Amino acid sequence: MAEQCKGKRLARYVPDYVVFDLETTGMSVQNDDIIEISAIKVEGGKVIDTYSTLVNPGRKIPYYATAVNGITDEMVSDAPALEEALGGFLEFAGNHVLVGHNIQSFDLNFIYDAAMNLWGLIIDNDFIDTLPMSRSCLPQLRHHKLVDLAKHFQISSEGAHRALNDCMMNQKCYEELAKLQVDVKMEVCPKCGGELKKRNGKFGEFYGCSNFPNCRFTKNIGR
Repeated sequence: MAEQCKGKRLARYVPDYVVFDLETTGMSVQNDDIIEISAIKVEGGKVIDTYSTLVNPGRKIPYYATAVNGITDEMVSDAPALEEALGGFLEFAGNHVLVGHNIQSFDLNFIYDAAMNLWGLIIDNDFIDTLPMSRSCLPQLRHHKLVDLAKHFQISSEGAHRALNDCMMNQKCYEELAKLQVDVKMEVCPKCGGELKKRNGKFGEFYGCSNFPNCRFTKNIGR
């Protein structure tokens, strides 16, 4: 699977990045398809450009997918195929750090597999996932969906579950989380920039990099 070739998940805020979001026909990377790709390019914390396109999956969109995102077969009938839509997104994103909500286990996997299947291309952009960022900065929240974050920060969630609207929502949430992150005690890997997590080993607790096995840095507790 191409998803095994992910870039590094970074722990700390970066001011230049591309927020992206996908809508798909379902939750399975193996069996479902991308039907919308949107992205926002940010420099110095300010939005400078956007990219958004529907994608024709070449199949009927299941009713349950339409019930979530409102995208119908008619809407994608004249949309570009995945090769054109994904190519446009990758050109737009370049080598920027990618930011998104729950992208490590969902959106990135669709991107990785599609790029590998279409062109044999490995996408290795570093990324920041606002889901674990939210859990770290806002442990008091019962739920950490994007709409929960938006509600907490009093950001409008109107139009949620359409890719560009979710990008706009998450970009604002990411900037707000960054303000909170300053006060969160976090051990950061000096090799890759990922978060160091406490783990138990043969000789007791130690810090291990969250990007394991790609990064195998460890640190003894108390050093």
